[in-house]
Amino acid sequence: IKTTTNMCILKFVIKFVLQSYLKKFFNLTEESGPGVRRGISPVTKKLSEMQRFFGLQITGTLDADTLAMMKKPRCGVPDGKIARFSTFGGNLKWEKNSLTYRIVNYTPDMSATEVDNSIEKALQVWAKVTPLRFTRIYSGTADIMISFGPHGDYYPFDGPDGTLAHAFAPASGIGGDAHFDDDESFTFRSNSGYVLFMVAAHEFGHSLGLSHSDDPGALMYPVYSYRNPETFVLPRDDINGIQSLYGPNPDINPHEPKPTAPTTPDACDSTMVLDAVTTLRGEMIFFKDSFMWRSYPQSNTPQQTLITNFWPSAPVNIDAAYESRQSDNIFLFKGRKVWAFTGYRAVPGYPKKLNTFGLPRSVRKVDAALYDVESRKTLFFVGDYYYSYDEARRTMDRGFPKRVDETFSGLTSKVTAAFQYRGFTYIYSGPYMFEYNLRTGRLFRVLRNSYYLRCTNF
Repeated sequence: IKTTTNMCILKFVIKFVLQSYLKKFFNLTEESGPGVRRGISPVTKKLSEMQRFFGLQITGTLDADTLAMMKKPRCGVPDGKIARFSTFGGNLKWEKNSLTYRIVNYTPDMSATEVDNSIEKALQVWAKVTPLRFTRIYSGTADIMISFGPHGDYYPFDGPDGTLAHAFAPASGIGGDAHFDDDESFTFRSNSGYVLFMVAAHEFGHSLGLSHSDDPGALMYPVYSYRNPETFVLPRDDINGIQSLYGPNPDINPHEPKPTAPTTPDACDSTMVLDAVTTLRGEMIFFKDSFMWRSYPQSNTPQQTLITNFWPSAPVNIDAAYESRQSDNIFLFKGRKVWAFTGYRAVPGYPKKLNTFGLPRSVRKVDAALYDVESRKTLFFVGDYYYSYDEARRTMDRGFPKRVDETFSGLTSKVTAAFQYRGFTYIYSGPYMFEYNLRTGRLFRVLRNSYYLRCTNF
């Protein structure tokens, strides 16, 4: 009886948490009428809307993937629309280009100078691509009032993690203001807490008129992502959104070089060429640009995230990756260097040079790598050749390099990624994947990238 009671209590708590989340972020309302009597539950409808927004499998039920998404730290502004960039609609934008801001108080987590720098840099993210200009004032009421802790609106925070901050669309009074939860641990650059620059830059997007985007690479995606403030470049989706309201920056010299605005790779792009593929403790991981997809047995859909969300010190735009069952490490290659991680943790002493593995100094990059479970050897693909590395002895095998087409029949173009799964070896070349038996060299099938990295557009 006690076990049954505990299960009932747990189900009630989960139902309450789900409804609270959907009310807060997806405008769930208590409904009645013919639709509800026919069994069309408002919770089911809103849960499906949430799953569609986050690119999850649309089940209308609270599955493991959906619950995991609900637990992620995020912005407190509702996810009103299902679109790439979106705006609040109507005339919710500033009708002037010169805006003022005031920092009302400070978080004790950082020095005043660090807070000032983070806020200014976050505003400049938007100023760089628009005609908007920001001036700080130290008293009176600014267009954008910035505060930490209790703030006197009707949207209280929820303690550590959960909701990190919220901001209001352009308007008089509280419009444009940004409030930060002082129960969070804000940091200047460290990934041990929440980087204030990243949180503030997102909230100021709301202060200027942007709503949330369902693009997981966008700054206006509602879930927090760690990114290095020193190298951050506003993604293309956010630029499109803010310029739809205010237009481009008229002061930019079109002839001056500027950083390319990143775009988010799409698993549904049949022409996409992956940077690398590997396994990691039962998962399959697919790399492209600054992103990776994690696909694991318990999940119905591959989860896309920034590489630096998983490994903050990892490189992006990598060349190759593989998991060593010998050392329980995953290795990421970029240029002449290799990084190593055990689970989430960086292995001390890395990055190291490629010749750590015994590769010739003439090798400038590795195109692909895979670990063979049976022989405990790692194959490194470099141009038209491949090398064999003995993981146990930590030496390169004699008789290598060998030509790729000598071992892998039918493979006539460059190897772009490789991994081994359930006894088969998969060699990627462009958007195609070749399935082999490594012992015999027999080619079984030629497949598209989407065979394992499935499109989640339902």
